[in-house]
Amino acid sequence: MPTKGVRGSADMRLRRGARPATSNPQPPRTTGHSQRIAIIGGGPGGLYSAALLKRLDPAREITVWERNAPDDTFGFGVVLSDETLGGIEHADPTVYEALQKHFVRWDDIDIVHRNTRQTSGGHGFAALGRKRLLEILHERCRNLGVELRFRSEAPYPAWLSEAYDLVIAADGVNSTTREAYTHVFQPHVATHHCRYIWLAADFAFDAFRFEIAETEHGVMQLHGYPYAADASTVIVEMREEVWRAAGFDELGEQESVERCAKIFSDALGGRPLRSNKSAWINFRTVVNERWSYGNVVLLGDAAHTAHFSIGSGTKLAVEDALALAACLEEQPTLAEALTAYETERKPVVASTQRAARASLEWFENIALYLRQPPRQFAFNLLTRSRRVTHDNLRLRDTGFTESVEREFGCPPGTPPMFTPFRLRGLNLRNRVVVSPMDMYSSVQGVPGDFHLVHLGARALGGAGLVMTEMVCVSEEGRITPGCAGLYTGRQAEAWRRITEFVHSRSPGTAIGVQLGHSGRKGSTKLMWEGMDEPLPDGNWPLVAASPLPYKPESQTPRQLSRAQLTDIREQFTAAAWRAARAGFDLLELHCAHGYLLSGFLSPLTNRRTDAYGGSLEKRLRFPLEVFDAVRGVWPEERPMTVRISATDWTEGGTTAEDAVEIARAFAAHGADAIDVSTGQVVAEEEPEYGRSYQTPFADRIRHELGIPVVAVGAISSWDDVNSLILAGRTDLCALARPHLYDPHWTLHAAAEQGYEGPGVVWPDQYRAGSRPPQTGRTDAPKPRLTLES
Repeated sequence: MPTKGVRGSADMRLRRGARPATSNPQPPRTTGHSQRIAIIGGGPGGLYSAALLKRLDPAREITVWERNAPDDTFGFGVVLSDETLGGIEHADPTVYEALQKHFVRWDDIDIVHRNTRQTSGGHGFAALGRKRLLEILHERCRNLGVELRFRSEAPYPAWLSEAYDLVIAADGVNSTTREAYTHVFQPHVATHHCRYIWLAADFAFDAFRFEIAETEHGVMQLHGYPYAADASTVIVEMREEVWRAAGFDELGEQESVERCAKIFSDALGGRPLRSNKSAWINFRTVVNERWSYGNVVLLGDAAHTAHFSIGSGTKLAVEDALALAACLEEQPTLAEALTAYETERKPVVASTQRAARASLEWFENIALYLRQPPRQFAFNLLTRSRRVTHDNLRLRDTGFTESVEREFGCPPGTPPMFTPFRLRGLNLRNRVVVSPMDMYSSVQGVPGDFHLVHLGARALGGAGLVMTEMVCVSEEGRITPGCAGLYTGRQAEAWRRITEFVHSRSPGTAIGVQLGHSGRKGSTKLMWEGMDEPLPDGNWPLVAASPLPYKPESQTPRQLSRAQLTDIREQFTAAAWRAARAGFDLLELHCAHGYLLSGFLSPLTNRRTDAYGGSLEKRLRFPLEVFDAVRGVWPEERPMTVRISATDWTEGGTTAEDAVEIARAFAAHGADAIDVSTGQVVAEEEPEYGRSYQTPFADRIRHELGIPVVAVGAISSWDDVNSLILAGRTDLCALARPHLYDPHWTLHAAAEQGYEGPGVVWPDQYRAGSRPPQTGRTDAPKPRLTLES
């Protein structure tokens, strides 16, 4: 799909028509097209850029510098998507036709896990040898008149920028051009936890093959795919500690090759592997703040990298080349062209990198999933990047998807999200939770008609569990003057009115209460008046684990004394007692988002030197005391959950490893599930947003501890919910904004999937609307006859 704000895809638009820098690049020319172009790097991205730009304007003088010989190459096969091939076909049919002659195509993915092979079809891959790809591009460039300089180091980027109108830096992940201007491009390079090696086998796999080997040293995995009728790429990957334990750090290249062939002898049928200057390396993710500087522009791996497990390196470089050429054709000046190129490509690349990061981390943590049933393990692997989903996989391979559902326990015709789930004595009829959302609409802590309508509508909307906003345990524990409470009898009676409505009007829907205390984030304006901003007047004193303000302009809280800790614990127990009498089915203790109990857990907000600060064990002490006190008054048969922030998204804060230990502690004290959120603990956080971006934290806690979890955070579609549940990454999915957009989100999810069953029940009053309404016809009569002219 075209990037928003860009006129169509690059290929269609084309069819229409680190050494030290000795000086700064020249400012972009203000005239039309660049005529003298220097390209640093003779990989697929650099060569394809040269061919495209020369084809579009034969008068251009284009020179490519490549340090290696023309027949040198690293790696073996290259995978290209149908989308990328379509772009090549439209932009340069000659290159496309040459590629077509050498492609190997296949549809299946095999996952071999504990001697069981699962096969999923309908995926559609095309691959060819990297050497053959380069030969095709070499020939195309020569025929078009591009000057190719092999075995030649490119001149300094600063010199090139003065001598040429445009300098394209396609010099790879170790780009010297990027390093020469690191102060401008501002690269961020992350090195990851696995070692891998590129190898080849002299036979063709009949599918894209993932094979898992559980060795005495740890888990190793093989990624293999054919790239010719008689050859396959084989990548062997394992965590760094496994690599060292297996002794690979002490082996030479040939010894490593032979060891890998022995470990994966079943997958290889006893055949040997071969190398090509192959070395064990750690994957590095490269992100640049800027992609151009003056008349120098980055392309391909010099600008960005994406993990090989989603096959994106060459694909992204080719798509960069298509977009850059299109922007140079469309824009009146070089400066505008480079800006347009970056604007178009950065969001696309960022999305791919998020998917690649999810895939990379899945393989880094593959040991967590080895105990999953075979089909669920395979489904989990296939959907690891979140680009392949339950619905998408159902279209590709209905039989495989239904087999996973049967193994999971889905009754026939029942999507995973509509399977029941039990927490202690509470049976939830489906896996959808209306996430806690602060409404800031109470008066003196009393929920009114707004809350009745707000929560009542969402209960009628089909979710298995509807959660209140954070309900404060004291007047001083409010976030804003509009926060709801459970510190008076009047408030409890108002809540009873709401729970009775839910239970009587939406039988089978559970309603839960979230109890919390604002801590240092209290005494602020209503959200829409200024989120986290202090009140202009009428403030109340704040308390916290340590006397640290949330923002520089925020009120500084008082550090809680031992006596005050006791008082607050009693406030929580009193509120829990009122919640039980008010008829709530579930209670959640809010230990996230920087509020009081969260403030004890994070080392960034807890600087105490007494028994409640210091080590994680000590920081857990007060939240666990509160949990125990609340559990002591909360009815035995009703479940109790805890919401945590699994990371603070900033250096020195709570880590994913800490989150596992925090969850372990609450589970040991009787928590029935962990609601896994992140962040909002410190104002200087830098979250890594993206679709379902918090789910990996829930996934890890679930698989390391075996405790039920609630996943939350940018889960927006029923397809995402089905995918997460069926893959075993979570037990429940909490959605907030989708339920603000559509109070009947769950009912509509059932209607859109054609589901009618016990997992969701339409109220009698709404049953007539249980099918999507009719719309005007948009289809045209199909042609039936072909007449000769």
